[in-house]
Amino acid sequence: MTARYIAVAGNMGSGKSSLVKWLCQQFGTAPFFEPHDENPYLADFYADMRRWAFPSQLFFLVRRFKIHRELEALGRPVVQDRTLFEDAEIFAAYQRSLGHIDDRDWATYQELYTTLRSELRAPDLMIYCRCEVKTLRKRIQQRGRQYEQSIPTAYLKALHGLYEAWFDRYDHSPTLVIETDRVDYGTELFDRQRVREAVAAHLDAAPEAAPRIIRP
Repeated sequence: MTARYIAVAGNMGSGKSSLVKWLCQQFGTAPFFEPHDENPYLADFYADMRRWAFPSQLFFLVRRFKIHRELEALGRPVVQDRTLFEDAEIFAAYQRSLGHIDDRDWATYQELYTTLRSELRAPDLMIYCRCEVKTLRKRIQQRGRQYEQSIPTAYLKALHGLYEAWFDRYDHSPTLVIETDRVDYGTELFDRQRVREAVAAHLDAAPEAAPRIIRP
């Protein structure tokens, strides 16, 4: 592989981090994980989204930009867990739709997002981890992050809908969908081989020859 850039997108609990780790093992790529544990606003945000939506989203946007700059400068193949696109077009947009970010703050956020996005290289491959909400809820409970346990199912459903709409219109790079609630690349040899071959095809072959969706 040349210095390729793979991005992994998906809702909370969809298996993004697991996929990033697995891809690093398979392709020798460097991982860049989502900075959720570094966000000083996150616990406050889940306790009171209206109060903390704007500062929390600003933190993620700026930190994601910094991570993107770091991966561009690394000079080797990388895999990123969640992207700048998702921060703005899914999570921040949802908070805006609820009225948790007012007109003035939203205009500031959008200007910053547009400016930062224009400075970044698009991924060579965008992988979308598609997963049903009931599976998302089960995985979130199992991984046991305290601040996530009170997240309403309605919130996950809303994000799922926004992800589907965002991915339908995403056109910055080739894409691959993995239905992670039904494809087990961790333990099933057949699924593992299919995912590996699909990713390799996107990175090494003509885009029109590569598969777009991996399902059972």
